[in-house]
Amino acid sequence: MKEEQWAPVIVMLISSAAMGSVNALVKKALDFGVNHMIFAAYRMAISAVILVPFCYIWERKTRPRLTFMLLVEHFISGLLGASLMQFFFLLGLSYTSPTVSMALNSTLPAITFALALIFRIENVQNLKSKAGVLKVSGTLICVLGAMFLTFYKGPQLSHHHSHPVALHNNTLHNNGHDQTKKWLIGCLYLIIGTVLLSLWMLFQGKLSAKYPSTKYSSTCLMSVFAAFQCAILSLYKSRDIQDWVIEDKLVIFVIFYAGIVGQAMSTVLTSWSIKMTGAVFVSTFIPVSLVSATLFDFLILHSPLYLGSILGSIVTVTGLYVFLWGKKSETHQSDSNSFPTSNVCQKIENEDKNDSNTKLPN
Repeated sequence: MKEEQWAPVIVMLISSAAMGSVNALVKKALDFGVNHMIFAAYRMAISAVILVPFCYIWERKTRPRLTFMLLVEHFISGLLGASLMQFFFLLGLSYTSPTVSMALNSTLPAITFALALIFRIENVQNLKSKAGVLKVSGTLICVLGAMFLTFYKGPQLSHHHSHPVALHNNTLHNNGHDQTKKWLIGCLYLIIGTVLLSLWMLFQGKLSAKYPSTKYSSTCLMSVFAAFQCAILSLYKSRDIQDWVIEDKLVIFVIFYAGIVGQAMSTVLTSWSIKMTGAVFVSTFIPVSLVSATLFDFLILHSPLYLGSILGSIVTVTGLYVFLWGKKSETHQSDSNSFPTSNVCQKIENEDKNDSNTKLPN
């Protein structure tokens, strides 16, 4: 692999590992009872402020003129990829765990593929090929893994005495039937958030094509709209102004960490990697976030592990790579089909050259 091809790999490894740690820390902050949309509003506002200097220094000459349509498109982008997505995703995270959230997020490529079929972005006729069968199979396996995570929690695998804090919180807030009900509702919210993120990726693909070389400005503008949208959505849970006053130092640290690393850095790096290598390549690194969230949650935050989370994660990741195997086969097939055409064109071109060099007899 060439040196320039290693850059997206390293970037996505760092970004995916960081996102796993972000989700684990966000879960810890939400356990303190913070309104999750107030948390999201602060996160998006910090992301916008952090990106302003980058927009001015590197994109002030290439940034397109601010028009009404540009504002509308970024408003929709913020709604799909930030505010509504975080509304459901953070709510689901508060009811489940970072491991489950990242495992269900691993169904993103399969859900995106299904939505591409619905919106006719993907060709239905290609499903009869080997690559099409693999992609459909991978999609179904991902859905099976998501259902397994949703409906089966299983026994706790970690030792009870090794996680006293997690067990204490579990006893206070989640007991018996209420725990199962919250788990199911949380998984449903996470799936809705993943669908919204898939819609954002499809929308962002067209938006990036219309406004190239503006990854900082585009992310900043999206974050500004999303901050106001999250503030409005926070009213559904509480309208007390005191909820916006956060005094806990850990929660403040997590807000800044999530805004800088989880939103500003992650969105910019993901957009750059998609531009360099494509969305399919980027989606292959989602399991890195899953592993990172699981390890960070278990080793650093001392949260318990459940059998259902492990088995469901394995099934989901298996489906993901079956899907990607089909996508890779499709790419190779399209490349091989282009070779004969290019050879024929080259042959015709050579024959034309020979004919032009041949002199007719007098």
